Amino acid sequence: MKVGFLGLGAMGGAMAANLLKAGHDVTVWNRSSAATQPLAALGAAVVREPADAARGDAVLSMLANDAAVRAVILDGGVLGAMAPGAVHANHATISVALARELAAAHARRGLGYVAAPVFGRPDVAAAGKLNILAAGAAQAIEHVRPLLEAMGSRVWPLGEAPERANAAKLAGNFMLGAAIESMAEACALVRAHGVDAAGFLELMTSTLFAAPAYQGYGRLIAENRFKPAGFALPLGYKDIALAQAAAEAVRVPLPFAGVLRDSLLEALAAGDEDVDWSVLSQVAARRARLDERD
Repeated sequence: MKVGFLGLGAMGGAMAANLLKAGHDVTVWNRSSAATQPLAALGAAVVREPADAARGDAVLSMLANDAAVRAVILDGGVLGAMAPGAVHANHATISVALARELAAAHARRGLGYVAAPVFGRPDVAAAGKLNILAAGAAQAIEHVRPLLEAMGSRVWPLGEAPERANAAKLAGNFMLGAAIESMAEACALVRAHGVDAAGFLELMTSTLFAAPAYQGYGRLIAENRFKPAGFALPLGYKDIALAQAAAEAVRVPLPFAGVLRDSLLEALAAGDEDVDWSVLSQVAARRARLDERD
C-alpha cells in the first residue's frame, strides 16, 4: 500500500519502520529532517511538506498534541492533498473535542478518518507489538487494517464514532498515571519505615500487581531511571488534563485525576522536563522529605 507517515518521534519513527519492513511504499515527513534519515536508509521517500506525503492510499500521523495535529492536518494542506476515498489514521493522543472536529473535516471532503491511538512505549513500537485502538467507519478501518497490523499485535475496534478511541486512550493513560502515583506514594511510605523500595516493588510486582504497567514502571522507579523518557513528563501532564476535559464534558467526576495532575505539575515545577513521568516517585519522596531522614 502507498502510505504517508507524518511525525517521526520515538514512536512514529518505529511505527513507520515497521511499515517499511512489511513491504509498504512509505513516504515520510517530520518537522525536523534529521528524524527522516533512518527511515530513508530503510527505503522511505522523504518530503519537505506534510501535504506531499498525503497523496497515496492512506495517511498515518503520530504528532505530539492538539496544536501539532491542527497545524499539520487541518492547517497544513494535508486534507486538500488527499485523494477522495483515501483514509487518514491518526495515532496521536488528542482531545475528544478535536477528534470530533477532525472527523467532521474529513467527512466534508469525502475522506475516511480513523482514530487509532496506541498503547505501548517506544520499545514496544519497535517490536511491532503495539495495542492499537481503532474507531471510525468500518470500511475506513478495514482499509488501513493491513497497516495497523504491521505495527501492532492487536487492533481493538471501538465503534464508528472516532472520539471513542480517544476517550479510551485518555482513560487508559489516566489508569497508568494512577498506577505510577500509587507506587510512588507507597514507596515513600515503606522507605520512611526503613524498607528498601526496590525490594518492596519487586515483591508487589511479582505478586499482587504482576501486570506489565506495574512491572515496567516499577522497574524505572526502583532504579531511579527516568532518562531517556519512554513517555515524557509533559506528555503525561497533557494527557491527564485532556482526560479531565473529556470527563467534564460529560459530567463524570474524576477526583483522583486532580491529585495526579497536581503531582505532575509539581514535577514540572521542579524543572523536570525531559524525564519519564515515573519521576513522580521523586515528587512523593520530596513531599515526605526522605532525603532529610537518611
